[in-house]
Amino acid sequence: MIKVEKLSKKYPDKVALDDISVTFPAEETTAIVGPSGSGKSTLLHSLNLLERPTGGQLTIDGLSLDLNHSLAKSEVLEVRKQFGMVFQEKALFTHLTVLKNLTEGPIKVKKVSKEEALNRAHRLLAQFKMEELADRYPYQLSGGQQQRVAILRALAMEPKYLLLDEPTSALDPELEAQVLRVLKELAQKDTSMIIVTHNMAFAEQVADKIVFIDNGAVGYDGPTDGFFHSTDSRIKQFLGAMSF
Repeated sequence: MIKVEKLSKKYPDKVALDDISVTFPAEETTAIVGPSGSGKSTLLHSLNLLERPTGGQLTIDGLSLDLNHSLAKSEVLEVRKQFGMVFQEKALFTHLTVLKNLTEGPIKVKKVSKEEALNRAHRLLAQFKMEELADRYPYQLSGGQQQRVAILRALAMEPKYLLLDEPTSALDPELEAQVLRVLKELAQKDTSMIIVTHNMAFAEQVADKIVFIDNGAVGYDGPTDGFFHSTDSRIKQFLGAMSF
């Protein structure tokens, strides 16, 4: 489980996160939703310290950090080892094949043997029926294929938690559906995922829990069904604006 307490992120002209306290259960899918500029991505990036919070407490399973003080490099690395990250942009290594993209991290960062890294990569490609892509380069893939490979690359590191920052926002609806099917399958396998998403239909169908961020604060933190059937006027306004 990941737990943040009184998490804050302040800029000279803006408070991005205002003393947020929320938990992210292991082996569940949590969707972070909210209007643009509300602090969703800032919260997600704070979990693996890509964004350095200006205050608060971060607990990841047995690891606990006081974010009110500067952190040692070793502490930051220990946190980041717990996570796999998928961004809006695919950000694959363009000079490497799909197979190499999947094995590079485990070999160089996790010091996994080449044989084990290859076995792991082939298992993932087979699991998601993407074996035919193994020898292709990113430029030979569609946007949806690239994003699916990016997800597999994160999984190849065998992280405890998978973070995804609007992984389908740059894709057209058909390609988006390809990626969402992969994420749905991962959710069904009890993968520990935290997803920032604008796709409310996907969040309602797949997420175990919703965290609604509004103006840098938590407007809802609880079961998915409770969010989509909430009588809260702000939540109803937000959901109403997402449909037409």
